[in-house]
Amino acid sequence: MAKKILTTPLSAADLEDIRVGDIIYLTGHIVTCRDVAHRRLIEEGRALPIDVRGGAIFHAGPIVRPIEGEQDAFEMVSVGPTTSMRMEKFEKDFIRETGVRVIVGKGGMGQGTMEGCREYKAIHCVFPAGCAVVAATRVEAIESSHWRDLGMPETLWNCRIREFGPLIVSIDTHGNNLFEQNKVIFNERKDAATAEICKHVGFIK
Repeated sequence: MAKKILTTPLSAADLEDIRVGDIIYLTGHIVTCRDVAHRRLIEEGRALPIDVRGGAIFHAGPIVRPIEGEQDAFEMVSVGPTTSMRMEKFEKDFIRETGVRVIVGKGGMGQGTMEGCREYKAIHCVFPAGCAVVAATRVEAIESSHWRDLGMPETLWNCRIREFGPLIVSIDTHGNNLFEQNKVIFNERKDAATAEICKHVGFIK
């Protein structure tokens, strides 16, 4: 199967055929963007200092270090996903306000994000947890940084990336949600699995 590589900036048409469960890779740019940046935009009405329209954000708190001998330059050491559900109450409005196309994080997201992805043609993807150092190797350069007053984890780090992934699509532009679909499947299997387990552990008192 051919590797699905998407290059930012992206249009709605670029994502139309992407479905939940697909594995994709990103080339272009991704901006780390988590709790406080979402609150500043949605609750405080402060525009993001970087344009992510057609682009990608990463729910992540990276570790970066200064590049020796260069002025105001940084390199990525580690960049792992943080729990996306913390941004759930903001994400639909965030998608509408910014025009972002790809949201990357850890774990699933809820109804609001599903609606936002369907209405504004975006997707949410999961980056495998525990691979933060591997992710950093896909960052070619940190091109700019914004809202540095928030500290390293919350700063918006604008990263140039190549084949960043693997990313598992968890919500597609049709509003399908892989985590919700899997809940149904797993619940259907639960009783049979429990009965089978009990056959083998019935001797335990």
